[in-house]
Amino acid sequence: MFSKILIANRGEIACRVAATAQRLGVRTVAVYSDADAQAAHVQACDEAVHIGGNAPQDSYLQWQRILEAALKTGAQAIHPGYGFLSENADFANACLQAGLAFIGPSSASIQAMGLKAASKQLMEKAGVPLVPGYHGADQDPALLAQEAQRIGYPVLIKASAGGGGKGMRIVHQAADFADALASCQREARNSFGDEAVLIEKYVQRPRHIEIQVFGDSQGHLIHLHERDCSVQRRHQKVLEESPAPGLRQDLRERMGAAAVAAAKAVNYVGAGTVEFIVEQTERGMDFFFMEMNTRLQVEHPVTEAVTGLDLVEWQLRIAAGEPLPLTQDQVKVHGHAIEARICAESPDNDFLPATGRLSVLRSPAAQRFGIGDVRWDSGVREGDEISPHYDSMIAKLIVHGENRAQALVRLDQALAQLHIVGVANNVGFLRQVLRSNSFAQAQLDTALIEREKTVLFKQQSVPMPLLLAASVATLLQNEQSTVSGWQDPWSRTDSWCLQGHNTRRFDFQHGEDSLQAVLTLHSHAPTTLQINGQSHSFAAQWQGNACQLQWGGQRWRAHAYLVQGSVHVFADAGSAVLQWMDPLAHEVQDTAAGGNLSAPMPGKLLSFAVKVGDVVTAGQALAVMEAMKMEHTVASPAAGTVAELLFAPGDQVAEGAPLLRLEVAAA
Repeated sequence: MFSKILIANRGEIACRVAATAQRLGVRTVAVYSDADAQAAHVQACDEAVHIGGNAPQDSYLQWQRILEAALKTGAQAIHPGYGFLSENADFANACLQAGLAFIGPSSASIQAMGLKAASKQLMEKAGVPLVPGYHGADQDPALLAQEAQRIGYPVLIKASAGGGGKGMRIVHQAADFADALASCQREARNSFGDEAVLIEKYVQRPRHIEIQVFGDSQGHLIHLHERDCSVQRRHQKVLEESPAPGLRQDLRERMGAAAVAAAKAVNYVGAGTVEFIVEQTERGMDFFFMEMNTRLQVEHPVTEAVTGLDLVEWQLRIAAGEPLPLTQDQVKVHGHAIEARICAESPDNDFLPATGRLSVLRSPAAQRFGIGDVRWDSGVREGDEISPHYDSMIAKLIVHGENRAQALVRLDQALAQLHIVGVANNVGFLRQVLRSNSFAQAQLDTALIEREKTVLFKQQSVPMPLLLAASVATLLQNEQSTVSGWQDPWSRTDSWCLQGHNTRRFDFQHGEDSLQAVLTLHSHAPTTLQINGQSHSFAAQWQGNACQLQWGGQRWRAHAYLVQGSVHVFADAGSAVLQWMDPLAHEVQDTAAGGNLSAPMPGKLLSFAVKVGDVVTAGQALAVMEAMKMEHTVASPAAGTVAELLFAPGDQVAEGAPLLRLEVAAA
């Protein structure tokens, strides 16, 4: 076993690797960018080396600096994590040339599976089933359009060197092919430095199922069973579970055998994942090879939960030359596990990534990196900043149960205990997905979110009376906590009066709705709260941020946080935010309103699709921005004429900054 390793990554995966290394007595070296100087992964490791600026290309992709850091600190091996350099064959080879072990497969294996087109040709020779498509080297746009027509629409364009949903577009008709191809190539070039694409038949009602494989340097190869990753948005996974529900045992066995055959075809060593598309028809299910990820996956904890194995430990031992710890027959599956990716994004706004400071981050009670019922893997802490430089994932929440039904209940309970304030996130959306008929009944495919959109988006899960009552209680508690020393009657801030009664009105904004609650304090009677024209006795007891409310003849539990004039309420039913309309605050005019089209998130402006003088329609694409390694199209909110472009392609743009000036057409 190694005595010291360098972790060439950041965030939760660097923390994850460091935890196993610490348990095994292996010292760790972190690398960090300017933005990550105080990051959790830096604190989790024994040593840390600064490697450059905020952008990945200035730091985490500078593999020469990483090699120098490893040699300088005396590390014997480098763990690449996932993303960044984890599937870079040149980096893997450079590690070996420098006398460092690469905790992953050989550069030859990475190269063989790194280009999707070449890997499909290799899999065809190995007898692994393939989706009909074009995987050739000729990238002439006219030929690609011709191949798409031959395959038959809808087709899927995919970056040949890609992964993580980047450089991927579904095209439903020939008229849209050219624009989709250009966007795919641009995103692939920016993300992977290679704009080559392949084209495949878009499988109807597909499930995304992958098999975890492991190989050692002695030539042994096994699989650790499957994971279902069908619930996706923007071609990126949202929920993952193991075992995949509803699969026949013979299909499981055939997929496992095909995954091992795929790995054997490239003499694979280490952890890898063979991904399949499973087609669901009236005749049953069939599967096709999609790609092989030559690294550890984000969703590896669900495999750990059902097998009881530490996959990072396996990686370290295999990279140190040890054989696989178990044979295929010795790998057993126990119960059911589900992982939810907690991301900084706005589901109701097309999942746009979000940035900001985590004013509150309270995770569910969990054994960190343990193989238990609830597990929380994160690379951020309360007070940390979610920046636009890296991906939007805040954490992974993993639960395990005796069966799928129990795992679903545990995941919903754990999500209810998760409190995030300061940045938009997908926690409420995840709870809606869990409660949807399709997911609850395991009717899974990659279109689940689109199919269930009417019940997943813009849903108010917290009863409005509870939300208002908790908000009023929070404001009163905040006022009382700001008064120090002895509180004589004349210093009270809760509208108490010596005799008679007094009323106080609280005005809130919830989306586009204005709401009101009226609190009445009586000198010789219980306090009452009027909501929606109904008045009931009202009381609140606090313990930290936890509140016990009595209103409307019921007792309610909630947690609430007052942050910059907004009340964030968390309850068993869900969470919601009310904006308090402070009567003493000055009204702020929206100077950015009018004909300015603003950036929906911070990022880099890639291109404008219009020029000054162009007449545009509502919904027409005007610009393309890149944020958190993904492209986002900015559409016109109304018909009008482009009067001025306020940035140039390549410029960094702050959230809310006007991109262009639009003279809106008269109604």
